[in-house]
Amino acid sequence: MLEYSYPLYRPPAEADNIIIQATYGCSYNNCTFCSMYKTKSFEVRAIEDVFRDVDTLAHSYPDARKVFLADGDALALDTDYLLKLLSYLKQSFPKLGRVSLYASAQNILNKSSQELEELKKNGLNLIYYGVETGSNTVLKKITKGVSQSEIIESLNKASDAGLKISATVILGMGGTKYSDEHIKESAKIINATKVNYLSTLQLGLEEDSKDKFYKHFNDFEMLDDTELLQEQKKFLQLLNPTNKIIFRSNHASNALHLAGNLPREKGRLIEELDHALSVGEIAFVPRMFRGF
Repeated sequence: MLEYSYPLYRPPAEADNIIIQATYGCSYNNCTFCSMYKTKSFEVRAIEDVFRDVDTLAHSYPDARKVFLADGDALALDTDYLLKLLSYLKQSFPKLGRVSLYASAQNILNKSSQELEELKKNGLNLIYYGVETGSNTVLKKITKGVSQSEIIESLNKASDAGLKISATVILGMGGTKYSDEHIKESAKIINATKVNYLSTLQLGLEEDSKDKFYKHFNDFEMLDDTELLQEQKKFLQLLNPTNKIIFRSNHASNALHLAGNLPREKGRLIEELDHALSVGEIAFVPRMFRGF
């Protein structure tokens, strides 16, 4: 019987798909706003144990078409390990069409372009990538460990290798003081890269991460829902992608759910935001229905 190591996280889009834990925890695990893997130490699982999990899931779900590799950033795994796992997944799930995982700028920059291309060739299709913010000031305050230029370099490196990218930006990450810089510089990243999917969510701090967050970001003041939606509007106004992007703002944390294709539906999305801002809280998702 397969037993997962909890807590276990996956992107909303992977809710109905096979989840394989190739690693436990996050290889970086220093972002001050994130408490997802604070109770776990990073660990690479023995590949034989992972194969046994694959066998169990393949027996129960032989027609599965999509697999997500957990935990926090499975792209941290050695390329040889990943290639062996991708091969085993392909032979275990005959109808497999997509393998995805979380990835960071560090993961991508630590691999050569040839390695990324080889992973794509052998079945890795999609990476989930947390941009969070494009502001170098805020990136330092949340101890993200990378700069804006490194984020842009890594995203372009991944897309050049043929990997699809689902990126996230966190509204409110700059607080009131750095709000404009956060939005302007985050839009700059999207405009300078070719992400395929883009999501925004609203910043939420768990109790066990607040002390560390405020220690590094001592001039932070949280935005309210109206200010967050004003950030959302500014962000959309500044986006001028050179490729089609499927945009979503439907995470459980969001005060307003939006969905559309950029740049084609940019105007409609801004109109929806303007309407919500004009009528106020009556248009917002009630807080009792929000979460992380």
